[in-house]
Amino acid sequence: MANKKYIDCIEACNHCANECTWCASECLGERDVNMMARCIELDRDCSTLCRAASLLMSGDSDFAADICRLCAEACRECAEECRKHDVEHCQKCADACERCAQQCEKMAAVHA
Repeated sequence: MANKKYIDCIEACNHCANECTWCASECLGERDVNMMARCIELDRDCSTLCRAASLLMSGDSDFAADICRLCAEACRECAEECRKHDVEHCQKCADACERCAQQCEKMAAVHA
């Protein structure tokens, strides 16, 4: 089982990573892929950081709070980009990113 003191943040990170991965895949199928390039880049970065944050929290790493601060920043930027695109996968991704950013900011503030 994941580290219980971080469970809400770990779950938000894992969900966000999955949504970002799905969003990037769906963006590649959009009519104007070039218009989606920044979204795809941010989806990939955000997903990677979310996975790293989840793993570090699960292991109770001393670096967990630092990666969560960075993860929150990436999530906010990804959400902002996704909101620019009026397609369902981007809107769902933005929702997940916003929730994850909130959890990561909360975790980093408490465990700084």
